[in-house]
Amino acid sequence: MSYPFENLQPKLVWEHFYRLNQIPRCSGHEEAAGRYAIQVAEKNHLPWEKDAVGNIKISIPATPGMENRPGVVLQGHLDMVCEKNKETVHDFSKDPIRMLIDNGWVRADGTTLGADNGIAVAMALAVLEDKSLTHPPVELLFTVDEETGLTGAVALKSDFLKNRYLLNIDSEEEGALYIGCAGGKHTFLRKKIDWVARHADHKSFLLKVSGLRGGHSGLNIHEGFGNAIKLLARVLYNLDAEFHYHLGAVNAGSKHNAIPRQAEALIDVPADTVDALKKHLAGSEAIFREELKFVDKGVQIQLEPAAAPDRVFGTDFRKSLVNVLYAMPHGVAEMSHAIPGLVETSTNMAIIETKGDMLEMLTSQRSSLGSAVLDIADKVAALGELGGFEVEQGGGYPAWAPNPDSKLLKICSEIYSARFGQKPAVKAIHAGLECGIIGEKYDGMDMISFGPDITGAHSPDEKIRIESVAHVWEFLTGLLKNIR
Repeated sequence: MSYPFENLQPKLVWEHFYRLNQIPRCSGHEEAAGRYAIQVAEKNHLPWEKDAVGNIKISIPATPGMENRPGVVLQGHLDMVCEKNKETVHDFSKDPIRMLIDNGWVRADGTTLGADNGIAVAMALAVLEDKSLTHPPVELLFTVDEETGLTGAVALKSDFLKNRYLLNIDSEEEGALYIGCAGGKHTFLRKKIDWVARHADHKSFLLKVSGLRGGHSGLNIHEGFGNAIKLLARVLYNLDAEFHYHLGAVNAGSKHNAIPRQAEALIDVPADTVDALKKHLAGSEAIFREELKFVDKGVQIQLEPAAAPDRVFGTDFRKSLVNVLYAMPHGVAEMSHAIPGLVETSTNMAIIETKGDMLEMLTSQRSSLGSAVLDIADKVAALGELGGFEVEQGGGYPAWAPNPDSKLLKICSEIYSARFGQKPAVKAIHAGLECGIIGEKYDGMDMISFGPDITGAHSPDEKIRIESVAHVWEFLTGLLKNIR
């Protein structure tokens, strides 16, 4: 096969990753990616099963002499977060991901790369096709719709898998073995908009906050990246003291697990205040750039002419909305006392949408403690209720409690140390992994999560380090050979 990455190693892994990236596979639309995995199984005369929601299992027999070793599940998810830069022309429903090699990394051209979690699928299919490997019985488990709610794992039947060692290749730091993850839930806020007629002497603009990095709302939450919704709310709150303005819409964010990079409000202001408004916004941009200069120095505030709306939010509604947005918690709430450096509890102000006569918001909460998830979610709910919003909570998923005495952890640590001359880091992750859900369904399942270096997941900055893919492949194949 001739393709732009034919010199990358391990060859089979990169071939499958490239082929996957020719296939549209946004969350909820993984059918074609699933068919690709099935085609690989059928080409190699291996049995496969597909459940009612689209999860796929492919069974690979043990190589000679390994039949009595404990069986292994290699697991990853088929879907990817589909995000692009605003100026990028790309249709995720049909266009392939344009991949580039950049100074030892592979990235995409203005979109998410899909290394989260296409690299897991690629490695699993490479195990299937590499006849030189030694391994026990292996089940490849490819789940669907992980990114928007872990729904594939939630729907997994408790008799779908036979093996009891699970290797989840969905972590993003080479040299780290993850033995626990956060649980989480969503809190929705919804309120009917109070509309009034706009003033004829007002001018309309789109007020935009952009240029932010975004990122994963669990993995990156401690890094202090700017949240476009929170910055927009701060701008709007501070405008109230000086400008008589109205809002016609507020929109930002598209994923519950992504820190929003862009936000915009349709703002209506008296014509004679436009120059003063522009000066005020320039001052706000300067403040944000100073505050975020070490993490999000590209932040911008823009004011663009817009078509005048027929109606705008009433003043009381507008003030209540801005107050709730401004006071809404976002970021780290508590650090772990059990694992140094681990975020224990956080919340993400993720999405706001003006939908007809309704204003809707979605926030997501995470914690490694079940009680703390409920506490931070209830604080968000209480704030929403103070602002007159209808509140609904749901979308919960369990935490994966760390087991430092895991037999699989001991084996993995031994293999990694022998191959690379140093001990792996043993960690928990402040993100929802499917291990938490799968572990609840399969009593006695021993699980480890690992993966190559990936940065910028869930944003167009996503990239994967080429050398680390080779290292993780070496670790994975060595582990399969020496499993016991």
